[in-house]
Amino acid sequence: LSLSRSLGVWHNFVLCVAALCFLFLLPVLLFPVYYTGAGALVTEVVQGSAADGPRGLSIGDMVTGLEDCDVRTVEDWNSCLTIHTHTPQTGYCVPTHTLQPSWAHGRVYRRLDTSIECCSNNSLTDLCFSYTKLQEMEYACLPVRKMLSGSRVCRSNADCLTHTHLDKDHDTHSPSVCVTPSLENQTRLIRLTHPPNTQMLFVGYPPHLQYAVSLTNFAPRFGFLNLDLPVVMETFCKYVVSLSGALAVVNSVPCFALDGQWMLSALLEATLVTVVTDRQHRELIGFFLLLGGSALLAANVALGLWMVTARNTMVPSVLCLYC
Repeated sequence: LSLSRSLGVWHNFVLCVAALCFLFLLPVLLFPVYYTGAGALVTEVVQGSAADGPRGLSIGDMVTGLEDCDVRTVEDWNSCLTIHTHTPQTGYCVPTHTLQPSWAHGRVYRRLDTSIECCSNNSLTDLCFSYTKLQEMEYACLPVRKMLSGSRVCRSNADCLTHTHLDKDHDTHSPSVCVTPSLENQTRLIRLTHPPNTQMLFVGYPPHLQYAVSLTNFAPRFGFLNLDLPVVMETFCKYVVSLSGALAVVNSVPCFALDGQWMLSALLEATLVTVVTDRQHRELIGFFLLLGGSALLAANVALGLWMVTARNTMVPSVLCLYC
């Protein structure tokens, strides 16, 4: 009887394991029609976001890199964004003859976060860059896309010693210097590579890209295939794993009216029959264990409900501070 009543736990457990295996084998099962490992395929772009626009990302684009960080999977995409979020802004090797004095573009001023702004014309194509010249910090307002085209990343001027640019006006090779975007705190300039399109330039907080773009590891081999099919299958498997696994764990808790009650009863009968010979004593031990398990489960449910309600009530109170 106890075994038959605990079959629900095993059904959920088997279903969870089956969905987990299917999830891991999905690249193999879909290999004839979908391939992986070439990059992260864009399946959705939030309209009006920083990733949207004529030179932004589009559905069907294959992202292969964020600056010098290669992207082969969605996990690489998230990892690269995390790296760029928690590391200083990278620099770029640009020819020295293109650096113009900052006063040529207007007044240099300091922002509230102490960063420097030298492009005071509110241009959408120019950006303020800082660089070291004769042990002093200099600033220059440069056209971003033109300057970054073909340039490699750097951390200091030493990284640009072997990197030269061809000066078409004088037909000579000009030395390069490492310039770093002068941006506000937590703001980054990131180049996204998605061939054969032109590199996308993103200026903002890197995690915003994670919310603006949805990607998948699966790229269709044929044009008529749906981009969202692997995503739907992955999501379905994850839901099955989460729900079935949670039901199996909850039902296994020694609590009144759950399968764990009968599992505990069978366990006590199998292990304590030689230690505690009196059946009433065994039932009393089982009762207290069930009571403790029920209290623990009830406390977890109450804590979860309290956290949900507290989170919902905190938002209006915070907003009212600015009323």
